[in-house]
Amino acid sequence: MLACMSDPLAPLMELGGVAEAAKSAQDAVFAVHRLPANLRGGSATAAEASVRAARASAALDGADPDLPDDGVVADPVLAGSLRVAKATESLLPTWRRAPLQVLARMHVLAAADLTDDADALGRPRPADGVAPRLELLAQLVTGATSVPGPVLTAVVHGELLTLRPFGSADGVLARAAARLSMIATGLDPKALTVPEVAFFRRQRRYEEAAQAFASGEPDGVRQWLLFCCEAFETGAREAKGIADATGA
Repeated sequence: MLACMSDPLAPLMELGGVAEAAKSAQDAVFAVHRLPANLRGGSATAAEASVRAARASAALDGADPDLPDDGVVADPVLAGSLRVAKATESLLPTWRRAPLQVLARMHVLAAADLTDDADALGRPRPADGVAPRLELLAQLVTGATSVPGPVLTAVVHGELLTLRPFGSADGVLARAAARLSMIATGLDPKALTVPEVAFFRRQRRYEEAAQAFASGEPDGVRQWLLFCCEAFETGAREAKGIADATGA
C-alpha cells in the first residue's frame, strides 16, 4: 500500500471523504478533551479508557474480556493486552523516535504467555516484505508524513494488521500501536477515547475493512480510513460516557 515519495501518504487525503472524515474525527476527540474533568487532567477518564481499550482489543483476538473478581487474569491474550496498556505511557517517548523498538517491546509484553519460544519474542518474522514495510512505517511515525493524526493512526493500525509482523499477538500489537499513534500525533494526547470498543462492537465490519486496506486498492484503503475515523468518533462518545460517570 505504501510507496516511496516525498510524502507517501499525501494521496490518501485525495480519496473521497477522507479529509472531511479526519476533520470530523479530530473535532469529536477534541470536544472530549474540553470536558471540565478532562481539562483538569483527565486521569480518571484515561485510566478507565486504557482498561476498556485493552479488554476490547483482547476480545477482538478471541479472548474473554471479563476481568476476574480476584484480579488474576488467566486468559493469556487479555493478560498480554493489559500489560501492553499499562506500559503505554512509558513507551511513548521511544515510540516518537524509535517505533520499531517499541513494537518489539510490546510484542514481548503481549505474547509472553502465548509461546514457549522466548527467542521469538520481539523478533519480526523473516517473511519477505515484512522488514522493509516496517522500516517505512517507522519513517512515517517519526516524521516522513504530514497527514492528519486520524489518517496516520489508521495507516499504522492497518499496516500492522496486514503485515502480522510477529506471528502472534499481532492484533493486540496493531491496536496498541494505533493507540500510541493517537497520542503522539495529537489526535488524542491524553488517551481518553476508546475506538477499540467500536472495533469490537462491529467486528465483522472491522475485519472486512482491514482486508480491504490490505488489498492496497484505493477503494479498499478509503474504506478502512473512513471506518477508522468513524470509530474515533464512537470512541469519543465512549470517553464522554466515562467522563460523565466519573462526575465530569
